[in-house]
Amino acid sequence: MTELEEDIFLRYPQEQAELEDELLEELPEEHEHWRIEVDKGQSSVRVDKFLMDHMPGTSRNRIQKAAEAGSIRANDKPIKSNYKVKAGDIITLVLDHPKRDWEIVPEDLPLDVVYEDDVLLVINKPAGLVVHPGCGNYSGTLVNALAWHLRDDKGFDPNDPNVGLAHRIDKDTSGLLVIAKTADAKTSLCKQFFYHTTRREYNALVWGPFADNEGTITGNIGRHQKDRLQMDVYPMDGEVGKPAITHYKVLERFGPVTLVECHLETGRTHQIRAHMRHIGHPLFADERYGGCQILRGEQTASYKAFIHNCMELCPRQALHAKTLGFVHPTTGKEMFFSSELPEDFAALLNKWRKRSLSPTLP
Repeated sequence: MTELEEDIFLRYPQEQAELEDELLEELPEEHEHWRIEVDKGQSSVRVDKFLMDHMPGTSRNRIQKAAEAGSIRANDKPIKSNYKVKAGDIITLVLDHPKRDWEIVPEDLPLDVVYEDDVLLVINKPAGLVVHPGCGNYSGTLVNALAWHLRDDKGFDPNDPNVGLAHRIDKDTSGLLVIAKTADAKTSLCKQFFYHTTRREYNALVWGPFADNEGTITGNIGRHQKDRLQMDVYPMDGEVGKPAITHYKVLERFGPVTLVECHLETGRTHQIRAHMRHIGHPLFADERYGGCQILRGEQTASYKAFIHNCMELCPRQALHAKTLGFVHPTTGKEMFFSSELPEDFAALLNKWRKRSLSPTLP
């Protein structure tokens, strides 16, 4: 097995890799794994043939798949496998995990375990907790805490990709996650997420009023063309991104902001955050997607101070994975879990409620 094969395609079985690609809501950073400058005397050839000559042991098919995934770059720009290399080109392989390998070390960190049995457990994750080691966070993550919690479970190896997280949520999103203790349980759960048979509902405080009490947002989700740490929305019938559908329902109206419930029909990276910004309703306090600015309301000093206080109460995107439903992998029983809003989110809503009930407040 070559390093390229291990890094790109053989870290998991191919089907498992495709399933997990659908489920990762936490946007990974990009890391350079390989680089070469094209010699001055190099003739113009397709990049897949060029890489086969310079990466012995890999296959043209794997290189083409890496190009399709946007992992092959020429001069820092994603290229297709039919790109013709030119003298002086800098060809790189960029992946969403660091080149270095690391072992997940158990750490005694607090976990809010909502449910647990022999094959799975459900966790209520607090905002601010990174889910998985990587991208500069090699300790203090949810997975490190799980490794400690399950340290006496002989069948659970935190370094085995065939067990563990069946999906993820962003670092600054709070709420429910399901974790598989066995390979069979993870396969079952991943397939349920992949085929959209799970139930996932989020509460989100977003900027602006809605004309209707409910609606549906559609549009492909793919990486932003200019900011690689953001996702953007593209036409559903286009070739960019993957189809995404978000249903929303208004729960409470506070004038400049609205509390909505979002039901995910699909589970794309940053789906709610990107979809809501796309329709003009960025999440409140969502710095990456423009929600940290005052987008609605008065421009008075008192109102600005009120918004500042709100963002101090909840200094992260106001998004909570409130409900989670799935079929148990072994019993076949439908499982449904609901979690209360965390303290910061609840305090934020109470502040807006008091303002909406008191006309003398800013």
